[in-house]
Amino acid sequence: MITLIANLKGGTGKSTVNFNLAIWLATHKQMTRLFDLDPQHTLTDVVDLRREEGYSPDLDLRQEYKHLNGNAGSDVDVLVDVGTADMVAMKYAVKVADRIVVPVTPSQADVWSTQRFLALIKKVCSRKKMPEVLGFVNRADTHLLVRETRETHQALELLPHIKPLKSRLYLRMDYRRSFSEGLAVFELSPSSKAAAEVHHLAEEIFG
Repeated sequence: MITLIANLKGGTGKSTVNFNLAIWLATHKQMTRLFDLDPQHTLTDVVDLRREEGYSPDLDLRQEYKHLNGNAGSDVDVLVDVGTADMVAMKYAVKVADRIVVPVTPSQADVWSTQRFLALIKKVCSRKKMPEVLGFVNRADTHLLVRETRETHQALELLPHIKPLKSRLYLRMDYRRSFSEGLAVFELSPSSKAAAEVHHLAEEIFG
């Protein structure tokens, strides 16, 4: 199963989401493979840091999109991180993905970007069945009176070809702190709200 975590807009937290989900899968004894197709290689940097610190489980990470295909096997979960700096890799990943997860930060600009991304997916997959497309609000505001988080979720419900997830990841320091140390948020702070959010998101995506 190939899961692409992507959006056309930068700054949506794709690498952080990829990293946390990969470790979640690995800790649940699922064979996991990561592809870092973003020229910035943020995901590669954090995996390298994790290895330098000797943390377990280790992650199988690759960078060549030509090695990404639809024959990974039912026993392997493949996670793909890609950015718009390499649109060839982006379109290839969209084409072979079984599932696309779209993190959307709470703003109208991100909703517009998601609309364009959905149009790209439809165009790339015009000759094949559309993959499952799931969207969720990432970096949601923790203040209940801020409307953008709720409005962004409502906008996702109105878009075609995408299923909004109930799970949300909120804007919390724990995500940045754990990532900078090469750890998943539930490894650094197991009892934190952020850890619970990742668990809920992973369970909703992977069952």
